[in-house]
Amino acid sequence: MTRRLLVGLTGGMASGKSTVARLLKEKGCTVFDADQVVADLYQPNEPGTIAVHQQFGPEMLAEDGSVDRAQLGAKVFADQGARGRLEAAIHPLVRQRTAELLNSAHGIVVYEATLLVEAGRADGFDLLISVEAEENRRLLRAVARGMDEAAARARLVAQGDGALRRGRADIILNNDGSEADLEQSVDDLFSDLQTKFQSLKP
Repeated sequence: MTRRLLVGLTGGMASGKSTVARLLKEKGCTVFDADQVVADLYQPNEPGTIAVHQQFGPEMLAEDGSVDRAQLGAKVFADQGARGRLEAAIHPLVRQRTAELLNSAHGIVVYEATLLVEAGRADGFDLLISVEAEENRRLLRAVARGMDEAAARARLVAQGDGALRRGRADIILNNDGSEADLEQSVDDLFSDLQTKFQSLKP
């Protein structure tokens, strides 16, 4: 049997989890990104696009038939009911596609997702890591990347205070420091992951 260590990687918006994912990938981990899974599901004629069309109508689709993610995001982050409908329609599709990806991988396999715990997915992993940073720092990072400040604040509110994910995390990586600090934390994390992986029975 192929050995596989399944690692869930989560954290709020602009916490630095994507940087952690990139660094782990550079070290040889197999990394999957929930956002990319969703992006694939939102392509023309894909199941996610069909679900969005059914829930919200053709105005949520771009000219090429894919989902207009900016317009959809603006709607659901301003409307809790709409967000709930979207999650109910999309989360099962994401779970199915994710399972297909993870089951085909081996070694240290990392799955990056913002709402991993909130979506009830935490139990499917051998280890759960949450990347954390102070809220105002995350807001400044998001705005620096070009996100409108009001939209960034709305997304932070929608994602909650993070207490649930922190409570479920096996490891918390703090990213309130410098990039060098984070790189050192990831070096230490990777060493821990290698040790855990080597201890697995084949």
